Amino acid sequence: MKKTAAEMEQNLAQSAARDKLVSLFDEDSFVELGKYVSKDGKDAAVISGYGTVDGISVYAYAQDSAVNSGAMSVSAAVKIKKIYELAQKNGAPVIGIFDSKGADMNEGMQVLAAYSEITAASAALSGVVPQIAVVDGVCAGTAAMTACMADIVIMTEKSELFMTAPFVAEDKTEGAGTAAAAAKSGVASIIAKDGEDALQTAKKLIALLPANNLEPADYFYETAENSAEITASAKGIDLIKAIADTDSAVVLGKDFGENAVTALGSLNCRTVGFVGADSGNRLSKSDSAKIARFVGFCDAFSIPIITLIDTEGFVLSSADELSGAVRDNAKLAQVYASATAPKIALITGKAYGSAYVAFAGSDISIAWASAVISPASPEAAVTFLQGAADATETASRVAQYEENEASPFTAASYGYIDRVIDPEETKAAIISAVESSSGKRVASPARKHINFVY
Repeated sequence: MKKTAAEMEQNLAQSAARDKLVSLFDEDSFVELGKYVSKDGKDAAVISGYGTVDGISVYAYAQDSAVNSGAMSVSAAVKIKKIYELAQKNGAPVIGIFDSKGADMNEGMQVLAAYSEITAASAALSGVVPQIAVVDGVCAGTAAMTACMADIVIMTEKSELFMTAPFVAEDKTEGAGTAAAAAKSGVASIIAKDGEDALQTAKKLIALLPANNLEPADYFYETAENSAEITASAKGIDLIKAIADTDSAVVLGKDFGENAVTALGSLNCRTVGFVGADSGNRLSKSDSAKIARFVGFCDAFSIPIITLIDTEGFVLSSADELSGAVRDNAKLAQVYASATAPKIALITGKAYGSAYVAFAGSDISIAWASAVISPASPEAAVTFLQGAADATETASRVAQYEENEASPFTAASYGYIDRVIDPEETKAAIISAVESSSGKRVASPARKHINFVY
């Protein structure tokens, strides 16, 4: 006698992974796909399906650690690959929830081929629809690579992510594989308190991001009001929050590259990307790498990029040079120069030398009246131009240089700065610049892709 669908449903085991997806999606919107996919009677260690998140169509899958420790199998790969394929066809974001100790070794070469298919499917979606990885448990081996290929990686505090388990690694470095280590190395974009917090963060990101690379980056908050006053002392995340719509800013990569801030947010109900290179400190190679990846992500989805600048340049460090600072700094400059999304620059303080060049190419450049723009520090510039002098004379020369040669009004007279404003005019000026650039179109040279510095 044939079994009914209801009878088959009763045979499905309770699953925490299914509960996570139900929690992720709007109430009663989750539709499970591939419920009965199995091999030799063994359930696939993944739950998959689609639904809506705040009314936005999303495809998602969650690894089920209760089934063979969440081991990746051919059956699981079939379900995950299906999710990627549907997301590509329908132009909808993908959320993957990772909780697996690795591959099902009983399937040998087949599971390697399955991993390859998943990797290829994820790569095909890169820059087409947003991909968010939520690591809520263990994410080991090849799965760690897959998770890291997502645009944004969210990890819970107690989760683990590693290619090689720390306890079998030759150096057995303490702390490797932890969420804290992943955040420090730039692998994890956000650290959430627990699984529920991670899902809520993913939901907020889905609401901010466009569904795909052909849709506008518009997000309609209940209110776009922000009454915060902007003063000359505001910097970094504080300045970003003062400019953005209330409670809309989501910081990415907080613990990687600590002298720069990257954040998504809403500005007058339009999604924008903020780069805060305005701590007053020099930028390290990690700062450059973080900013470059973020700008590339924003550019892929035509999200306007607002760059706040107050830096003397890159760190003066031989150690940074030996570990590849020139490469990462060049990548930063290359990504900015090639980005075709609207680019707005706001110089709030110092903009010296190579750092100014790296952030160059903005569609609209704005500076506070107190900004100092120079090919080198004013101290170095006057010494080079006028020779050495005692402390009193040097201070006088520097003051004159800043007032005349390094003034934003001087830069504006050459056409390098479009507007000079006072801090309290900042929000209105940036909103105007973003709105005026909303129809930006750029015809790039025919090529397969830019050969980015890596």
